[in-house]
Amino acid sequence: MKARFLASVALIALATTGAVNIAGAADLPSRGAPRGDYLAPPPVFSWTGFYLGLNAGYGWGSFTQGGGQLFGKPSGFQGGVTGGFNYQIGQNFVLGLEGDWDLTAINAKQDLPFFGFNGKGQLNSLATVRARAGFAADRALIFLTGGLAMGSVTANVNDWRAVPFFGSQSTFNAGWALGAGLEYAFTNKISAKAEYLFTSLSSKDYFHFSPDWSTTGLNVSNVRFGVNYHF
Repeated sequence: MKARFLASVALIALATTGAVNIAGAADLPSRGAPRGDYLAPPPVFSWTGFYLGLNAGYGWGSFTQGGGQLFGKPSGFQGGVTGGFNYQIGQNFVLGLEGDWDLTAINAKQDLPFFGFNGKGQLNSLATVRARAGFAADRALIFLTGGLAMGSVTANVNDWRAVPFFGSQSTFNAGWALGAGLEYAFTNKISAKAEYLFTSLSSKDYFHFSPDWSTTGLNVSNVRFGVNYHF
């Protein structure tokens, strides 16, 4: 009897221990996959890479060294192509090189009919090669830019005064450009920008050994808008 009693007590103890272990295991946290859909964080946008685009805008300016008396104060629209490369340093700093070439209708006329004179000056085309340095806040980029400028300028005069003279001359003028702007990337491939650019083209001689011999350069302010495609 005593042996049977001890065996019964041992069986009851084992059963009780097993039940406690099962209940404890049920209370442990599950190690399975988390419930719900996992949303990956969006990729960080980078400005690094090549791009090509189009630009258009309006320019106004003046001929230097008294050239405005012969050719007036030019203004007009312009448009052309843009291309460049950006390299982003860390999260916020962007360095780059940009070039553009625009056809322009920036021109002026100087009519003095009572004095028997009229003249015209026109910027036919304008190209720049510039460095860019900017501060990026994700998809927004604020930048400064500066570099070389090159332009084709045409001057015309019709002078019926004491010694009649009629002339037309085109020159290629080099100079510099300086500006600033804002660019925003609407997608990973498409961005739009607005910028102000001041260009100063060097002086050239026009109409040598004539009554209207003039030495003048051309300063132009440009407000431009552009769209770029990033590769």
